[in-house]
Amino acid sequence: MSFLARNAARAVGRPARQVRSYTSTPAYRSYAAKQEALEHHAAGTTDLWRKISYFVCFPGIAVCIAWVYNAEVEHRAHLAHLRAENDGKLPDAPAYEYLNKRGKPYPWGMNSLFFNPHTNKDLTAE
Repeated sequence: MSFLARNAARAVGRPARQVRSYTSTPAYRSYAAKQEALEHHAAGTTDLWRKISYFVCFPGIAVCIAWVYNAEVEHRAHLAHLRAENDGKLPDAPAYEYLNKRGKPYPWGMNSLFFNPHTNKDLTAE
């Protein structure tokens, strides 16, 4: 008897093999329903935050940019007015003892690392 014939004869006596499907169990259906609800909620939440970004955050940033720009324009106009009144130089700031107090110089000198000669008092002269 050949190999195939022998296996066929054995299979006749056995019941048909059942294939288990986990997708038909109640636990899997419950899990799949929860996952689908989670994906639906995530899609709605993503859309909400996208709308918040476009319609709230970006206009808010634009308004802040415009406000800061106008404040800086006014500040420059005020400084130009002060320079015009004082022959092209800004008047000296009051010499309060608590301003620009240094116990010892920085390794690079008396001025801070972000020293700007147009806006900060030069402390190397003192």
